[in-house]
Amino acid sequence: MEWIGYFMATLIGVSLGLIGAGGSVLAVPVLAYLFGQDEKMATAYSLFIVGIGAVAGSLSHRKRIEWRAALFFGLPSLLGVFASRNFLLPALPDILLQTGDWALSRRMGIFGLFALLMLLAAYQMIKGKMEREQLQPFRPAVLITQGLLVGLLTGLVGAGGGFLIIPALIASTGMKMKHAVGTTLVIIAIKSLIGFALSDARTLPIDWGFLFSFSALTILGIAIGSFVNRFVEGKKLKAGMGIFILIMAIFIFWMEFASA
Repeated sequence: MEWIGYFMATLIGVSLGLIGAGGSVLAVPVLAYLFGQDEKMATAYSLFIVGIGAVAGSLSHRKRIEWRAALFFGLPSLLGVFASRNFLLPALPDILLQTGDWALSRRMGIFGLFALLMLLAAYQMIKGKMEREQLQPFRPAVLITQGLLVGLLTGLVGAGGGFLIIPALIASTGMKMKHAVGTTLVIIAIKSLIGFALSDARTLPIDWGFLFSFSALTILGIAIGSFVNRFVEGKKLKAGMGIFILIMAIFIFWMEFASA
């Protein structure tokens, strides 16, 4: 199972390199079901892996990054991650809801929410373009609010949230899609890596050898995906990845609820 997990680590990077999305929503189920991590470790490790992948991916978009939007969205998002990992997640009880003989555990709640986000990501990928670019005034207050909310969600489920950030940036600033992708990668890197360093790296027993090995394979996958991207049609790849993520979301629901 671990060898399959390391192969999936490379596939996460290939997804990021090919279509610029999708990799982060695969990290948590890979860590949870192939490496046996609980919900705290899986989401913590995912933050680091997603952040490293975003740094590597942003290098190819460095000329398209809108730094002002990245800061107005990224810094509140970092605050949201910090609050979520240090206060919200530790405050959640082991059993969130008890009804008769059925109990909703913290793991079920977090992974269930994560699966819902995967369904949203799958819909966005299968549908096609996330949002049409349109002329909009730069709205700092909107960016700050959106950044804080996305950060809280990111800290809870461990996903980068690119499928949420990209349409939010376009709707709030009117920037072009390619610029939104580059800016989103910077935002994900900021909130994921710094958020991990300020929370889980200080409180959890991190297996750094495993984490660096997994991240290295993800970066290798990004290089492979970026190379292959030159020769294949992006729309078909994004739709195919969306279908795969949809299947993974159904699998998580089954693992956490149907087999409970």
